[in-house]
Amino acid sequence: MKVEKTVRHRGMTLAHGCFHVCEVVHVCARDCRPDGRRVRRRQAGLADILMPRSSVGYDVMTFVGLERFVHHRQREEIRAALRERYDIVLSSGEVSTLGRRFLVYLEALHVRHAADLRAALTADGGWPLHVDATGEDGRGTLLCVYTGWRRWVLGAWKIPTERADAILPRLRAVEARFGAPCALMRDLGKAVIEAARDFVGTRRIPVLGCHLHFLKDVGKDLLAGAHDELRALFRRFEVTGKLRALARDLGRGLGADLGSAREGVTRWMSAPAQRHELPPGQAGLATVRALAQWVLDFARDGHDEGFPFDLPWLDLYRRCRRACRAAEAFLWAPYDDRKVHQALERFQRIVAGVRSEIPFQRPAATLEARAELFVALRVALRLRVKPPSGPPSAPPADPAAEATLLRDVKASLKALETSLRRRRPERGPAQNTREAIDLVLDHLQRHRRSLFGHIIARPESAGGGVRLVERTNTILEGLFHTIKHGERRRSGRKILTQDLEQLPPAAALALNLTRPDYVAIVCGSLNELPRAFASLDANDRTTALPARARASVAEASEADVVSRSMTAADREIIRDEALDARVLQAARSRAPRWSQARR
Repeated sequence: MKVEKTVRHRGMTLAHGCFHVCEVVHVCARDCRPDGRRVRRRQAGLADILMPRSSVGYDVMTFVGLERFVHHRQREEIRAALRERYDIVLSSGEVSTLGRRFLVYLEALHVRHAADLRAALTADGGWPLHVDATGEDGRGTLLCVYTGWRRWVLGAWKIPTERADAILPRLRAVEARFGAPCALMRDLGKAVIEAARDFVGTRRIPVLGCHLHFLKDVGKDLLAGAHDELRALFRRFEVTGKLRALARDLGRGLGADLGSAREGVTRWMSAPAQRHELPPGQAGLATVRALAQWVLDFARDGHDEGFPFDLPWLDLYRRCRRACRAAEAFLWAPYDDRKVHQALERFQRIVAGVRSEIPFQRPAATLEARAELFVALRVALRLRVKPPSGPPSAPPADPAAEATLLRDVKASLKALETSLRRRRPERGPAQNTREAIDLVLDHLQRHRRSLFGHIIARPESAGGGVRLVERTNTILEGLFHTIKHGERRRSGRKILTQDLEQLPPAAALALNLTRPDYVAIVCGSLNELPRAFASLDANDRTTALPARARASVAEASEADVVSRSMTAADREIIRDEALDARVLQAARSRAPRWSQARR
């Protein structure tokens, strides 16, 4: 090698801050061109810290990537942290570019150490595959493959929509890289059921259905009709709107005396209830206002678990009936204060409508009967919608107890099915009961095989014994919740349609960096992550890794099955002003109409 030239340029790293460097570039003395380009060698010290054709160090890129995709910081927060801690000034656009580059390097590092990750999974005795997809308003669909025991994201992709022909190739790619899973956990969507069935084929890999999704599907089919009908009735009769108007009018009438009136309500509540009578004066008006607000606080009767586990409109119906009966008892006593009496009568008229057999009582009775059936199914499954507090990565304390629980659940479901078949009326007026029981039995029949099989025998090479697969897919849904919560924190937007569409799929891989066992395999520690990224460019420093990987990424995206009506690429074309101009020009032309030309 001989000296070709001396290059002066800037550089910036976390370790050195901003600096100027004079770099000597060597070239082959015999002018060798194995690939059409001269053989050059940059200084090794700079190659380990600066990215190719860039003045930014690997550690700066790593810092930006971790802040953006692990801690979900905004660009201005990242810029401020770099400026205050390391005296490095970057533009907002450069921060975005470094974040995207970080994900490309991380994905390449994940692929390079696939054999090491596979060896760790094999040492565990296998790995259960959890698969699910998320999105926002049908856009930005992110498909993830997750290992349940290690809590690693093994693969993440953007797919046009949740279809079997888009999911199956990804499952096979993960198997080729990390080996066959010992079990597959999925939800009950049609696309993922078909993909899982084709992926497993004739192999003896248990395909498990998420118990939580099963319970949700049964609950929605069982309760949605009557619950929606009850909601429509409350909106039609404007019960909540009239109660809010009553509370607002009473509050305005009390005005500045509302504080002392509340004290009167407190004294009335603490006094012994000898007679069902409201206090006189402003305290009585405040009490009527409190009754209206008590009815409006019907969401408190739920457990913050969402439909179908919470039935808010049934809770409102029950509170209205209870409040109506209480108002009638209070109206039984004569009142000298006419304002209190009129306010109480107005309250009673608002809530009295729910006692009529038509239209309120019929859907409410149907909903209550079906809710009892749903509760019986939930008790049989022994399922908690929200897991108890604690580290989600902690393994079960007692696998034997968990296995016993699964056997008890299986026996309980069988006993419930037997009881339902015995209770099912063959004929007569009990049509609602018959339809509800048939619906539950149909779900049990269709999903019976996927509800059990969670006990996995470990090979002797991995220590023997058994290990359990999670009964639900909540660990993967928790990952999606973390991603979406972080994006909401970063963007400040509640609706993430555009954010998820622009979010690279490798952002899910970034959460693996919160797993110490994963970090130990791919780079040793987070402090060594920049050095691991630099090793990816060691053999070819003509361009940075993202530029070399761009062509393969474009080819992969073009291979996707386009099934969604309007993708981001389609929107870019149809919203171009040139297309508008072409359409307008053709519309204004004097060319004969197609029907005239045909004649």
